[in-house]
Amino acid sequence: MNRTILNENNVVLNVAKETKREAIARVGRLLVQNGYVGEKYIEGMQKREESLSTYVGNGVAIPHGMPEYMRYIRKSGLVVFQYPEGIDFGDGNRAYLLIGIAGKDDEHIEILAGIALVCQEEENVLKLRQAASKEEIIEILTDGEQDD
Repeated sequence: MNRTILNENNVVLNVAKETKREAIARVGRLLVQNGYVGEKYIEGMQKREESLSTYVGNGVAIPHGMPEYMRYIRKSGLVVFQYPEGIDFGDGNRAYLLIGIAGKDDEHIEILAGIALVCQEEENVLKLRQAASKEEIIEILTDGEQDD
């Protein structure tokens, strides 16, 4: 995962508590702001959440758009939001990390696989939750990879 997909402009620490809908909109707005997707992609993220929760376990949710909204992806990108108080994702699930993804073409599979590998380890998720800097988040998610 290179720094065009994940960089310091894509990480937000210590976000105040808000609803799941507000949090997903916030994630989508940063994807839009950083040029990864068009505005309409946020609608697809909300619809995805309405049809199937993007909570993946270990305190992590990965909001992303429905397949029919993939045409609004301009380039692959990843944004990370850290919520110390967590976001209620229903069914007793609380997400402390929201990782928004926009994968161009087949890159979404590669991006999801990379996130899944890191976040399957509770120790890594705890480090991400407690990270005090954007660089720490990037290092953990890229597993110390060098810039491409």
